[in-house]
Amino acid sequence: MSASGSSAPEFRRKWDRDEYESLAQQRLWAEREAVQAQNQKTAPIKRELLKQRDYKVDIDSKLGKSQVITKTTPASQSGGYYCNVCDCVVKDSINFLDHINGKKHQRNLGMSMRVERSSLDQVKKRFDMNKKKLEEKKKDYDIEQRMQELKEEEEKLKEYRREKRKERKRKADTTIEEDMNMGSMDPEMAKIMGFGGFSSSKK
Repeated sequence: MSASGSSAPEFRRKWDRDEYESLAQQRLWAEREAVQAQNQKTAPIKRELLKQRDYKVDIDSKLGKSQVITKTTPASQSGGYYCNVCDCVVKDSINFLDHINGKKHQRNLGMSMRVERSSLDQVKKRFDMNKKKLEEKKKDYDIEQRMQELKEEEEKLKEYRREKRKERKRKADTTIEEDMNMGSMDPEMAKIMGFGGFSSSKK
């Protein structure tokens, strides 16, 4: 039985190991290539660094105005604040500001949330610029102050000249009166000679 059993046909299927090893290797290589290709496709997009906005955000142009909204009104004209970059409507100004400063909006603009790291030279330039601004303000203030002082001086000078004129006039009037009173001339004689007209009516 044992001798005949050994020569009996086997029903188990036999596999060619070398062939399947090469197939497995090919599959592994294909998988690795696919992973590498996917990694290359999904490589991080180089976005711009966050920068200062160069326009004024319009928040209060629609303030206090009423608007009729129907089913056919486009989203940009419906109630609230419309963001044309993200194509969405935000209901109030605080949320609108949060939205335009947020990550989603900045990504749609093509910017990352990273801020540019300033170099030493840039910091020094900024300090110099701020210093110049302060000096200009100080100069403006000094000019205004100087103008005010000049005006005050002019006023004082005008007042001084007025006082001098009045004083001269008073002196001239008093000298004429003294001359009239002092002289041994008779008042009637002075009138005849025409000295009577010099006396001032102001006293």
